[in-house]
Amino acid sequence: MAQLWGGRFTKETDQLVYNFNASITFDQKFYKQDINGSIAHVTMLGEQGIVTKEEADQIIAGLKVIEQQIAPGKIVFNVDDEDIHMGIESRLIKEIGDVAKKLHTARSRNDQVALDIRMYLREEVEELCALFKDLLSAIVEKAQANKSVIMPGYTHLQRAQPIVFAHHLLAYAMMFTRDYGRLKDASKRMNISPIGCCALAGTSFDTDRYFEANELGFDGITLNSLDGVSDRDFCVEIMSAI
Repeated sequence: MAQLWGGRFTKETDQLVYNFNASITFDQKFYKQDINGSIAHVTMLGEQGIVTKEEADQIIAGLKVIEQQIAPGKIVFNVDDEDIHMGIESRLIKEIGDVAKKLHTARSRNDQVALDIRMYLREEVEELCALFKDLLSAIVEKAQANKSVIMPGYTHLQRAQPIVFAHHLLAYAMMFTRDYGRLKDASKRMNISPIGCCALAGTSFDTDRYFEANELGFDGITLNSLDGVSDRDFCVEIMSAI
């Protein structure tokens, strides 16, 4: 199967290279984020007159059809798709024809990947923080019910002072509160849109990055395109918090 990055190759690439280069086995979980990002992008292209409103509407309708097919498993991705971005785009071309190729105007897989990861992790962090709130509520409730239960408090593995079990429980509440704060703090730094950075140095098209960022619920845009496509600090920061 011919790949976009194989244009200068004169011989068929070994299947091992395809298998090594493909990320579809794990990034297919980003399909909702990828489709939502694409809808915001083509909406912006239509608003800016880079594509016609009719073309934008046609592309959006096609993306929604594909999303409805992915959710119940009617579409099965494989290594030939390479990644979720190409997997969706190739099916969009089959669904609506060559007009689908205009979806890639003024963007790159580089900023598309950076966008999808941020959107996916933003949702994951929100889910984790909701679970933390449930956990903290349960701890506080259990502490409230154990304000009179006496237990030994330890220091250096030795019994030191009597405490109540509620006090012991609320120590964990404080720990989890800090964890919650770390995740929320990391999420703030992560919630900046990289779309429009393109491959690394932006685009000559008259795009509106702020429009896309607002459509996708971001607090702003990355201010340097090189940093926008290369930044993965937030991944490390979230892993550290976890």
